[in-house]
Amino acid sequence: MTTPFLNDESTHYKSVAWPGLTLTRHERHLLLHSPVHMDCLSSAIHGGGMGRIDRVANIYVDRFYDCNHPEKDVEKLFQEWGYTQQSTAGLLTAVRLKHAAVLEETGEDASLFCCTTAGVSNGARAGSERTTFPVYQPGTINIMLIIDARMTQAAMVNAVTTAVEAKVAALADLGIRDAENGLIATGTTTDAIVLGVSQSTSYPIEHRYCGTATDLGAAIGRLVYGTVKESLKAAGVNPS
Repeated sequence: MTTPFLNDESTHYKSVAWPGLTLTRHERHLLLHSPVHMDCLSSAIHGGGMGRIDRVANIYVDRFYDCNHPEKDVEKLFQEWGYTQQSTAGLLTAVRLKHAAVLEETGEDASLFCCTTAGVSNGARAGSERTTFPVYQPGTINIMLIIDARMTQAAMVNAVTTAVEAKVAALADLGIRDAENGLIATGTTTDAIVLGVSQSTSYPIEHRYCGTATDLGAAIGRLVYGTVKESLKAAGVNPS
């Protein structure tokens, strides 16, 4: 199932793959709200690492944002919006929220939802010589990947690996290049991901692997690849 993005006329999305899961576009952030608490593995600026969450907020900041205290900035916003600090993951993005892309799939052993905000003004190739920075910068490709299934922690790590591979494939197919050296980009300098897993016992199996040869890994690849391309298309990025 494909939904292009939350445009100016669309501010609320109800998941078909996972009833009760919603994505809402507010003035300054996207809020992904799960009907249950999920196991989480993420690189989010707030709530990163392993944890238990039921919300993810992808917060817009402009290119002049002062990055000195991003954790405190997110905490202050969560207090203002009434979000529980301990169960909400927080991302920062410099991508317009209306350019968010959504894809989801339903299967016998898992249902998946993916929302990506993507920009490539700071495209970068991992492994190449380039300028680096010691401080935090707001995310340019932020992926929120939510899976209604049972998964081991090892499978969750595998899922993140597969998601990143799919992102790289999308950028390569679009011809996105490192802004400094012109090589094919593998991401941007400020990418982030949040993976949430329901651990629902309603599914018959527990996923122990999540590579591209598995049904679940293949589905992750399709959703991440598709949302990265759709979000960039919505933002008017033209392939080289």
